[in-house]
Amino acid sequence: MKLFNHDTSSKENFANLISSFTNPPFLAIPVFIIINYILLYDGNWLWFSGVSIFFVSILPIITSFVWIKKKNLEADMPRREDRIYPLLLVILSYVMGVLVLYTLGAPQLTTVLMICYLNNTLILLFISLYWKISIHAMGTAGPATALIYFFGWPGLIFSLLVPMVIWSRLHLKRHTSAQLIMGTILGYLLTALQIYLLIGF
Repeated sequence: MKLFNHDTSSKENFANLISSFTNPPFLAIPVFIIINYILLYDGNWLWFSGVSIFFVSILPIITSFVWIKKKNLEADMPRREDRIYPLLLVILSYVMGVLVLYTLGAPQLTTVLMICYLNNTLILLFISLYWKISIHAMGTAGPATALIYFFGWPGLIFSLLVPMVIWSRLHLKRHTSAQLIMGTILGYLLTALQIYLLIGF
């Protein structure tokens, strides 16, 4: 019995670790750094990475943290209704990010990826009014699509995170299979469509 409990606890800890590490604002950090570094290896990559990360990660994390503390919520915000206001603040941060990156002349893919984050979150917000679609799944599949576009087949390596995210969120009982699958499909399809329309393949 002790062995069973230990195994269950280990799985839950591992699932929590994956869930925390693949939180969309955290996951966006290495993605923007990689893209900016390769596109701007002459030195400007650090500046545009900083700007990107501020609007896609730091500001959303700060606003969500303040909201969670104010309302005394779980960090994961398991109730669908609790997500609405934080998502509105995140969308505002993305809007500012798009405007700043475009004004500063950031690389096209960097700006387009920020646009993808904005539009995907708008759609996610609308769905969240009625159904608890997975933010984790959508937030992993979206940047995975950008890296596939950028690197070609080697970009699929990032997609290895997707089944791990699905398993962790299912194991923690944060989502149903349908919510995770739909989040994954929309993350890939919406991001691919926007890249195609704004950049082309």
